[in-house]
Amino acid sequence: MSLPAARGPALVAERDELALAMDRACGARPIEGNSIELYSESPRALDAMLELIARAERWVHFENYIIRGDRTGRRFADALEARARAGVPVRVLYDALGSLGTPRRFWRRLRQAGVEVRAFHPLLSLRPFELLSRDHRKLVVADGTHAMTGGLCVGDEWAGDPARRRLPWRDTMLAMRGSAVPALDRAFGRVWRRAGAPLPPDELAASVDGAGGCTARVVEGVPGGARVYRAVQLLAAGAAQRLWITDAYLIPPAPLYASLLDAARDGVDVRLLVPGTSDVPVVRNFTRVGYRELLRAGVRVFEYQGPMLHAKTLVADRRWARVGSSNLNVSSLLTNYELDVVVESEPLTDALAGQFERDLAAGREIALVARRGGRLPPRLMGTAATAGDALTTTGEHKRSGYELGAVAVVALRRVAGGLRRAIAWTAALTCAGVGGLLLLFPRVTSIVLAAGTFWLAATFGLYALERRRARDYDDDGL
Repeated sequence: MSLPAARGPALVAERDELALAMDRACGARPIEGNSIELYSESPRALDAMLELIARAERWVHFENYIIRGDRTGRRFADALEARARAGVPVRVLYDALGSLGTPRRFWRRLRQAGVEVRAFHPLLSLRPFELLSRDHRKLVVADGTHAMTGGLCVGDEWAGDPARRRLPWRDTMLAMRGSAVPALDRAFGRVWRRAGAPLPPDELAASVDGAGGCTARVVEGVPGGARVYRAVQLLAAGAAQRLWITDAYLIPPAPLYASLLDAARDGVDVRLLVPGTSDVPVVRNFTRVGYRELLRAGVRVFEYQGPMLHAKTLVADRRWARVGSSNLNVSSLLTNYELDVVVESEPLTDALAGQFERDLAAGREIALVARRGGRLPPRLMGTAATAGDALTTTGEHKRSGYELGAVAVVALRRVAGGLRRAIAWTAALTCAGVGGLLLLFPRVTSIVLAAGTFWLAATFGLYALERRRARDYDDDGL
């Protein structure tokens, strides 16, 4: 869906106070002159990414948290190899944890074709603090003039399999061309530098001509920076009519959670759309813990009933839109490297709002239902999906083995008891298991614990020495 030029406040010469506050919250200046196309269907987004790679003439910068070695991954490998063999510099950056299951021969194949491949924060590292910070970004840039970013990873889950009646995961990407693309490319360059030598100076465009009327801010999530965190809080505080959020792994920190409650109590139409069945079941449990207070405050909560909902989007009124890789949880907001785009554009907000409403048709709304007698707290109940929803129009989804496993875990936890009890039982069983190992195999377990403790002591000591050398170097340079 191609979007026309934006209208309204974004083009006013004297920017308003909310726009100025957004600049500071995002840590990014507004960049005018962009054309933005919305992709809400994962297979179409994958095809567009492959086409973008195939058209590249100067360079390809490709970064993703998950790049699998399956059928979809091999399609991307073919496209990247073709560009490399044509003499185009191709750089691929993947996260070592997210792509843990990808076989080594997949990366070896790319390197043999001339692709430069780097793993971000390898798991066998002497820097334990860095292991918690993952590269969760999803980005492809061609020639510094065209780019795509959003929440979509590279794997068969996002492509679907019609022959096996498996629908693709629901995700969202933005295709961009224009003045903001060099900022996206520089964002790639900064994380690429953290994994090795920097990009060649001639492989980054200083600027490109404007290509449309959308104003965009490129928000780089860095550990401890909390830029997306601050931006979402500001949007929640500034929204006057609506605040519609789609999130795959929603566990908002307490201040952000309070912002959602305050906005709903003040009359803003706050709606949350989350997966009905998550590929990480424990996250779904933690998400549901906060439902009651949200519902009492007037927030409307919906659970998507199709395949996994992996999108990360936000719409505030008809002015602001956010699409990117950041989930609204502590890991994404405070510890990971993330990449989001905040756009001022009525056409984009309208397009995202339309997709949000279509997703609601494939979901069920959660409501509080009073129990008999009124002594116990009300229970959570879901309404049935609307007739003629997206599931019935696109065909029945046959869950994969991975999804069936996630459903089974959720069902078992429901049988075991409430959400808080399930979490408590998980912690209790884990502690009991460790205690049992100490009793049954005291020598082996103690050796393992001792080795782990000494390893942590050595790595922390090396880290402290490294930080001291860095400080001394900085002091000498002053």
